[in-house]
Amino acid sequence: MPSRVTEIPAAAPDAVMAHYARRLAFETDCSDVHAAMAGGAPDFVLLDVRGATLFAAGHIPGAVNLPHGKMTERRLADWPAETLFVVYCAGPHCNGTDRAALRLAQLGRQVKVMIGGMTGWADEGYNFTS
Repeated sequence: MPSRVTEIPAAAPDAVMAHYARRLAFETDCSDVHAAMAGGAPDFVLLDVRGATLFAAGHIPGAVNLPHGKMTERRLADWPAETLFVVYCAGPHCNGTDRAALRLAQLGRQVKVMIGGMTGWADEGYNFTS
């Protein structure tokens, strides 16, 4: 009798490759963002999409505060059209990154979500700025 793990067969390797390649096109993680930011010249703009009060209380060094509700073509005009935005919010319990990613895409911008948000950043032991 198969276990609950094996009762549904695993996907074929080609399907697994396609799934995870697609997933990585949509998201990145705290470790990769930290490494890029520590390198001094990240090839993306890190957006904290929480409100100004939470941003002021603490945020990831180098992040720009731009809540999803304030994302407009005019606000994004300072960055070239090909800019990749990486968005984060409070953590996995928050859908602010989903809203921000949707809004940026609606504005024709490239975006990835930093999975884990502030919670993930803290779990990795990385510092915050206030």
